[in-house]
Amino acid sequence: MEQQSFQQPQQPGQKNNQPSAAFIGAAWLALCTGVLAFIIGLWNAEMELNEKGYYFTVLMFGLFAAISLQKAVRDQLEGIPVTNLYYSIAWFSTILCIVLLSVGLWNATLERSEKGFYAISFVLSIFSAIAVQKNTRDQKQAKNQ
Repeated sequence: MEQQSFQQPQQPGQKNNQPSAAFIGAAWLALCTGVLAFIIGLWNAEMELNEKGYYFTVLMFGLFAAISLQKAVRDQLEGIPVTNLYYSIAWFSTILCIVLLSVGLWNATLERSEKGFYAISFVLSIFSAIAVQKNTRDQKQAKNQ
């Protein structure tokens, strides 16, 4: 069975899929906002240093896992070979970091508003990291055409 490619060939005179400057700026702004809010929240939190380290590590792991997953999914869609092992590890890592943050916040002795703050900052950071990765790849691809 032949594998179909989702990428359409570019017609002469057709514009490429380069993201707009506004979208690039918004993605970077969202990433910086999410990460800085999370880190400032940790800095000001009244918790043990090891607990702060746990949440910081989960954030960094989550950013890496989400970017890795985005790359693996896009590679597959573009017909670039991705091993099933790597694809599975990327999904597992992304899900694991979300579970680790959820369990940590569930068991934390924080106010609900603080828990919500960390959860929203984390989700904003993960989502915007994916958008920044997508924009970076689209820009590079547009330059190569």
